[in-house]
Amino acid sequence: MDWGVNMKSFAVTMRKILLFSFLLSMLPTLSWGAQREFSLTIDEVSINVAPGFNASVFAFNGQVPGPLIHVMEGDDVTVHVTNNTTLPHTVHWHGVDQTGSWKSDGVPGVTQEAIQPGESFTYKFKTDRPGSLWYHCHVNVWEHVAIRGMWGPLIVDPKKPSALEKTVTKDVIMMMSTWESPYANLYGKGGAPSDVADFFSVNAKSFPLSQPIRIKKGDVVRLRMYGAGDEVHEMHMHGHDQLFTHKDGYALANPYYMDTVPVGPGERYDMIVQMNNPGRFIFHDHVDRHLNMGGMLGGPITVFEYEGIPMDPWYAWKDKVYDPDFFYSESMKKGYGMFGNVNFMGKPIEQGRRQK
Repeated sequence: MDWGVNMKSFAVTMRKILLFSFLLSMLPTLSWGAQREFSLTIDEVSINVAPGFNASVFAFNGQVPGPLIHVMEGDDVTVHVTNNTTLPHTVHWHGVDQTGSWKSDGVPGVTQEAIQPGESFTYKFKTDRPGSLWYHCHVNVWEHVAIRGMWGPLIVDPKKPSALEKTVTKDVIMMMSTWESPYANLYGKGGAPSDVADFFSVNAKSFPLSQPIRIKKGDVVRLRMYGAGDEVHEMHMHGHDQLFTHKDGYALANPYYMDTVPVGPGERYDMIVQMNNPGRFIFHDHVDRHLNMGGMLGGPITVFEYEGIPMDPWYAWKDKVYDPDFFYSESMKKGYGMFGNVNFMGKPIEQGRRQK
């Protein structure tokens, strides 16, 4: 018997077994991104922002905010965008690093030609970092983003959520924005440094057209606040402490409490709140000018309404028709995909030309 040959064969076999065992041990940590494909249109519609104030907008899928896109870290995303408006646009995926996919960054004259009226463009990218991200136009942003509603949320769940994130029972997406009434119905105008914003909103609605956040004692709410307009919104919550956990999608190493949150243009703040104080508590922009230029209670305002608290006859929202998905709270529970809200849909504006 050739013991040398047998021992060599045995050693090779053992190396194969050890390698196979190592690969098996790695399987729980390996993951492959899902393939997710979506379609967006850009449409010219009119929306009601505040009592007596309508604005003409460029709306993703006909609604403002645009549809919620909810995916997982590492997913491969394809989005087909068709421009049904009279002006050129692009879509920038704000917060996506576009590793190896720079041509999908959505900047006209740098990564692509703008999507002309009646034309389409396909974006392909991997969601390479998690968090509260968003998408918006990158053409004439001073108008299209600042006062025309061209924005929507992109939520990318982490592969490994923290213990704190796992305690959340309700997600609330709040996109603060600005409007200019002199140019409300004049496409191609507005947003210049000398122009003044005079209406302010959350998810494109000003109080009392916005909605309450209905919760019960013991809930843990994750507030995802976005600066989608051109001004800083100082968001202040009554009766509760806001734990600051994520900035622009990045987790803070040491979360801390804040009383008033300064949400500036392009910024995102994630706050986690323990709902432990039953009652009705306002959550509002503390910039006094943002009460729609002096109107009594206007602008980016909502109210936390606890279950079991009676509706007093004098309460402003006593007879409110409730939309549980106004903050995409219900959509966030449905898993991954793209989710719209019929209550965000605008009224189509006649263009007198072919729609593609």
